[in-house]
Amino acid sequence: MKTLTIGMIGAGRIGLLHAENLLRNKQVKVKAISDIRVDHLREWAAAEQVETVTADSRALLQDPDLDAVFICSSTDTHVSYIIEAARAGKHIFCEKPISFDPQETAQALAVVKQCGVQLQTGFNRRFDHNFMKVRQLIETGQIGEPHIIRITSRDPELPSYDYIKRSGGLLFDMAIHDFDMARFLAGSEVEEVYVKGAVLVDAKVGELGDIDTAVTLLTFQNGAVCVIDNSRRAAYGYDQRVEVFGSKGSVSVVNDTDSSAEWSTAEGVFREKPKHFFLERYQEAYVRETNAFVASIQAGTPVPVDGHDGYMAEVIAAAAQKSLAEKRPVPVAEMLRAFTHAG
Repeated sequence: MKTLTIGMIGAGRIGLLHAENLLRNKQVKVKAISDIRVDHLREWAAAEQVETVTADSRALLQDPDLDAVFICSSTDTHVSYIIEAARAGKHIFCEKPISFDPQETAQALAVVKQCGVQLQTGFNRRFDHNFMKVRQLIETGQIGEPHIIRITSRDPELPSYDYIKRSGGLLFDMAIHDFDMARFLAGSEVEEVYVKGAVLVDAKVGELGDIDTAVTLLTFQNGAVCVIDNSRRAAYGYDQRVEVFGSKGSVSVVNDTDSSAEWSTAEGVFREKPKHFFLERYQEAYVRETNAFVASIQAGTPVPVDGHDGYMAEVIAAAAQKSLAEKRPVPVAEMLRAFTHAG
């Protein structure tokens, strides 16, 4: 099978993680990497035999040898890079969210479709071994029709204030993973979104115009309901749990820990804390995600998490923001009409 030649745009924490995972795949050649700062990349690139290191991302996109590009730059650059990559005939992997504006995302996806390339959105949690098992049990009908979905997603610590300023807010930056997971597990589109949010972790977050705590209620077209709770700081670690209750039974997954040991003493019964953060918790999910993209492009089959999935998660996030601001349930159809009219 033909080796897939890939270029990387953005060499921060996630970009380098994807690059290193791709370098482990024998079906891939990582030929080029670009970033606004490149000095820290040269030694790494030489050691990994990455031929090109450049600050000019657009020159990278014009490299005729590249079959695909990974876009791991800041969110505000994604749409322009997607459009340029599609017009250059490159398949695309783009980190989430595609943009902070579903209308802009729709415009980019229209170019992708017109150019006949594929785009995968970086919702890595779909590739987590726990959540994949939940999805499998739902698909095979073992728990029946989903009725209630519960998703808990809590970070171990607050990100920097600078990050909060440019993140798009908790609902677009953090909860968007959970909005996608809810669609993934429910097997249905969201009909209505209702959010209650608060600033309970750090008052500065509120001064920056964001929240650090939220509960979201999603109602699906198939009648299922989902409750998502988010917090920017869980004192005990990275809290990632799911439960699906259905017509024939239920399934739940708990946090990954360094071991499953449980020990009992006179002082109490103890277990390990959850793994500290997303890089540890979803390490293998990131590998499966990139390998799935490579396999799809090589085989000419649809990518497992496409641009529409990215778009719908953004629509839900936009509805969530509107719900928070206006203190009311927001139908997703209302948002879709607004975006269509604006377009």
